Amino acid sequence: MSHFAVAVVRDGSGWTVSELELRGVRDVEDAGDRLRDAADGELSLLFVEAEDEYLVVVRIDEDNDLRVFGSDAEYAEESALGAALLGDLEPERLPDLDDEDDEDEDERPASDPDSNPVGDADLLADLGIPAVALLKLCAQEGMLPSEVTTKICETLGCADDVEELR
Repeated sequence: MSHFAVAVVRDGSGWTVSELELRGVRDVEDAGDRLRDAADGELSLLFVEAEDEYLVVVRIDEDNDLRVFGSDAEYAEESALGAALLGDLEPERLPDLDDEDDEDEDERPASDPDSNPVGDADLLADLGIPAVALLKLCAQEGMLPSEVTTKICETLGCADDVEELR
């Protein structure tokens, strides 16, 4: 299964973006080590997009805490890399789009009923992407992982750099 992996690292001067090689990754800790080696910063994010179906976000803070979110648990069943990154993470509860008062029902995106996110959906909350927003992006029917990455990186201010790597 093919994938695209990009490291997005914030230091005192802003965001640094680089492609990351994940061939041979044994587990999420191994991926975290590669992310740490990619660049030194106060915050490191790894976005892994696979086959226009799956997205994994790995986060490492200054205190070296590793947090992981996956758009769909099925990735762990479909790929060795998915199994390494998502392992035994627990499914997240999807928000109920029908309970949203701030959106017109006709403008609401369709939700993918087969979406089964796993891990820490709150890992980007302090960066302007609360858990409910991340879950909705991943559950939105027809939304590609690359589009979710782009939306996140637009919020962070590094979307152009990520797009240059594609």
